[in-house]
Amino acid sequence: MKNILVLGGAGYVGSTVCEMLVRRGYKLTVPSRRLVNARHLLHLPTVNLVEMDVHDAAALERAVAGHNAVINLIAILHGSPAAFDKVHVELPSKLVKACLAQGVHKLVHISALGVNGANPGSGPSGYLRSKERGEAMLLQAAAGSDLELTILRPSIIFGANDKFLNLFAKLQGVFPVMPLAGASARFQPVWVDDVAIAVVRSLELTVGRSSDGGAVRILEACGPHVFTLKELVQLSAQLSGVNHGHGRPVIALPDWMGRLQARMMELAPGEPLMSRDNLDSMKVDNVATGKVPGLEVLGIRTAALRPIAAQYLRTR
Repeated sequence: MKNILVLGGAGYVGSTVCEMLVRRGYKLTVPSRRLVNARHLLHLPTVNLVEMDVHDAAALERAVAGHNAVINLIAILHGSPAAFDKVHVELPSKLVKACLAQGVHKLVHISALGVNGANPGSGPSGYLRSKERGEAMLLQAAAGSDLELTILRPSIIFGANDKFLNLFAKLQGVFPVMPLAGASARFQPVWVDDVAIAVVRSLELTVGRSSDGGAVRILEACGPHVFTLKELVQLSAQLSGVNHGHGRPVIALPDWMGRLQARMMELAPGEPLMSRDNLDSMKVDNVATGKVPGLEVLGIRTAALRPIAAQYLRTR
């Protein structure tokens, strides 16, 4: 298996996945709506960049043809119900149909921790509900087919280029206090390299078939430690040396004030730091449930956040 189609390969997680796959001798096709957005992958010798709209079903099927496996890393954190459905439900639906039509037998799909697989569409946020519907559709399509499907459900993904710890560290370098919505929400952050390794090993390890003939593997991708959002914000400032390593005072906002803050952020230009839908997502703890296996199934011992974050936050 050497030819891999990587949707979302130019993104934060996708770039790390592509680098690992290239080092292991794979040939990759990475579609992008605009090639300029993927120019940072040009140094990878076995990556073929293709300008296309992945939401075009016909173009997607043509792109899938000739590949041994497909990886789907495309997701959005903010958007309308229609936007969530387009990315998290309709795109995977088009993709799995293209895989089955073109005889591609391996699909690795990145979902999200907090998804309720037993009751799709029941999540507290538009983001989670769309992720649940996308998973349910993939599972239905894979049942009884010859497709090997791996679904990875990561918590917050941290790493040198993340837009989470780096952003909170930057904000605390500017503002004297940090008013914070959802301060008590719990997360189990996972290192981007561990997620990328999980994707690679998902390609390389066969998925066992169940009694219904389907070959499905669902894994929770979590680090070894649980943090509240407040603890992560404080840690980002401490490790980056804000206020001589003391950070800034973090003020936990009541729910009504947090939602007002999120609404104001939604109205600002660009992608918001926090939306009301994000707050709804945080009503469910973003930690391993234990109901499905973790990355240890793939032989991965996940890395702790503090020593890795200390390296890249200190050099900001």
